[in-house]
Amino acid sequence: MNTPEIQEDEMYLLLRHGDITKFNELRKQGKECNLRNADLRSLDLREMDARGLDFTDGFLRQSDLRGVDFSETVLKGVSINSARISGTLFPIELSAEEITLSLLHGTRMRYR
Repeated sequence: MNTPEIQEDEMYLLLRHGDITKFNELRKQGKECNLRNADLRSLDLREMDARGLDFTDGFLRQSDLRGVDFSETVLKGVSINSARISGTLFPIELSAEEITLSLLHGTRMRYR
């Protein structure tokens, strides 16, 4: 089982420090970021542009994800235990049951 990783990636560190605006700006400029297996627990990620990102096996426990559009994001194996998800748009490949299990019990989300 994977454990959360604190990474040295500049883009990842912007998220960890709450600079969503700078993160989004750099993404628009084409800056790449690695968020696979990333420890993003307890962060405020509202307003993040998540299109095209890969959060595979990431940890979003207790994060504020309200209003984030994850419809074009890879969330395979992600845990969102106790996250705030009001208004969040998830990929169509994730069932409501899968999202609920992860939210309530911390299970890793599986695509159908």
